[in-house]
Amino acid sequence: MQRGALLDAARSLLSEGGTEALTFPALAERTGLARSSVYEYFRSRAAVVEELCAVDFPVWAAEVEAAMAGADTPEARIEAYVRQQLALVGDRRHRAVVAISASELDGGAREKIRAAHGGLIAMIVDALAELGHQRPRLAAMLLQGVVDAAVRRIELGAAEDPAEIAEAAVSMALRGVRG
Repeated sequence: MQRGALLDAARSLLSEGGTEALTFPALAERTGLARSSVYEYFRSRAAVVEELCAVDFPVWAAEVEAAMAGADTPEARIEAYVRQQLALVGDRRHRAVVAISASELDGGAREKIRAAHGGLIAMIVDALAELGHQRPRLAAMLLQGVVDAAVRRIELGAAEDPAEIAEAAVSMALRGVRG
């Protein structure tokens, strides 16, 4: 129960103020726990981040996978892959993951994040192979780069409407993957 409350508080802190806001005193204040109690659950800030990734990333990835499952062509799966990730930008779990990826983490935490992203990228490899890509894994990583750039653009509150950014990302992804 307390662990869940701490993770929820960490999500809020990360989405509101980035990694600088994620401190043990702030977690204690948000949850009503003593600061020493926070250390009973997590040994470090990196441990909080690792737990958030372990809990939140699979949920996020499952939502992307579910969106792709409803598509009947490789192009439609690629479009669903892009659109669902961009639709999740406003979600607190996503904001936390974005904030986490920008933070200074130890090697173990970074490796867990890389592995989680690798799982996300693996979802789209088959669709790219069906389209005849010679190197579908490389194409998937580049496609994720387009998604990541669109996410950053939306997160920055760019002059373009998020729907316009999504349309541009989908168009770029579909034209690029057909090449």
